[in-house]
Amino acid sequence: MLLLTGGCITQFVPETEETQISLVVEGLITDQHEVNTIKLSRSLPLGSRITAKPVSGCEVILSDDQGNSWKLREHGAGIYITDTAEFRGIVGRKYKLTVHANSDLNFYSYESLPMEMKPVPPIDSIYYEKVTIRERTLYRGPAEGCQIYLDARDPEGKCDYFRWDYTETWKIQLPFVMPLNKICWVTENSTAINIKNTSLLASTRIVKYPIRLITNQTDRLTNRYSLLVTQYSLDEEEFKYWDKLRSITEDVGSLYDIIPASINSNIHCIEDPGEKVLGYFSVSAKSMKRIFIEQFFAGLVNPYVSCVTDTVYNNDPIPNLNTSKWILDASPFRVIPSWVTVTDYKGCADCTVRGTKIKPDFWVEDK
Repeated sequence: MLLLTGGCITQFVPETEETQISLVVEGLITDQHEVNTIKLSRSLPLGSRITAKPVSGCEVILSDDQGNSWKLREHGAGIYITDTAEFRGIVGRKYKLTVHANSDLNFYSYESLPMEMKPVPPIDSIYYEKVTIRERTLYRGPAEGCQIYLDARDPEGKCDYFRWDYTETWKIQLPFVMPLNKICWVTENSTAINIKNTSLLASTRIVKYPIRLITNQTDRLTNRYSLLVTQYSLDEEEFKYWDKLRSITEDVGSLYDIIPASINSNIHCIEDPGEKVLGYFSVSAKSMKRIFIEQFFAGLVNPYVSCVTDTVYNNDPIPNLNTSKWILDASPFRVIPSWVTVTDYKGCADCTVRGTKIKPDFWVEDK
C-alpha cells in the first residue's frame, strides 16, 4: 500500500498569470560610513528551481532632494555599490533610486518613491537569560539554551516602527591534538525578520524583545559567542512590507498564503506603470550594539563526537592522507605499539572548513 501511495504523488503547480519576468530590487542605504549595496535580479516563474538570476549591465543612480546624484558601480553580477569617498546618507534627506535596465528587461527604467532617512534611537541594552530546553531525568542530564533580548526607546517620539538584524560570531576549538588549524571564528548573518510596531503605545519603549534564541543543538555557546544587533527605523509602508514578508516565511504551506507578488513595492516601471516590480528600496539611519556571552550551558551537542573513524597502528601507511583522511591524534612518545586516529571528515581536523583563523578586530577575550 505504501508503494502504491508513493507512486501516486505528483507535483501540483497551480495555473497562474505570473509568467512575466519582473525586476527584483533589494537595497538599503544608511547614514554610516560604509558601502551601500543594491542587488538587482529577475523573478522566476512559479515552480522554477530557486537560483539567482542577477541583472547585470544596468545604470543605477541614487539622488536626493537637494539635487545631488551618485552613480553606483557594478561589483559582481547584479550587485551595485556606492563609493564611500563620495556617498554617505544624511538623516532628514529624501533619497530616490533610479535603474536603467538592460535588454533582459526591455531597456526599461525603474524608479523608487522618494524615501526619507529617518533618525533611529540607540539600543538601550542587550542581555540574555538561560532557558531550560530539557529537564533532568533519571537517564539524561538537563539541556539549556540562551534567549537574547533587547531594550530600546525613543524619548523624542520620532521612530514608531523598528527593524533589527544581527551578525553572530563564535569561537570554535577542535578537541584534538594533531590539527594545525584548531581555533577559528565562524560568522553568520541573520535571516529572520525582526520588526516591531510601537505606534499604538503610549510611549515608544520596547522592553525584553526576543531577538535571538540559541538552542543546545549548536556549538555557538561552547566557547565564546558574540552578537552584533543593528537597529533600523521604518515608516509605516515599509513596516507593512516587512510584516507581509514575515507572513510568507512563517506561514508557508497553503495555497492561500500571501505570495511574494502580492507584496507592494515602492518601485515602479516608468514606461509601463502596470508592470509588477518586486522588492524594496530601504533608507534608514542605524544604530548598533554588541554583546559577548561566555558561560556554561548544560547539554550542548558535541559536533565532534563521531569524528574518529579509524585507528592505524605501528606507522602503517594511511591511504589518501590529507585528501580523504586526516590525522586527529597520535600516541604519546615511545608508546608501543604506536597509533594514530584518523577521520574521514575534513572539518574534524581543520577548523577553516567552517570558519577563519583570522581573529575579528572586535574580538576580546573575557578576563
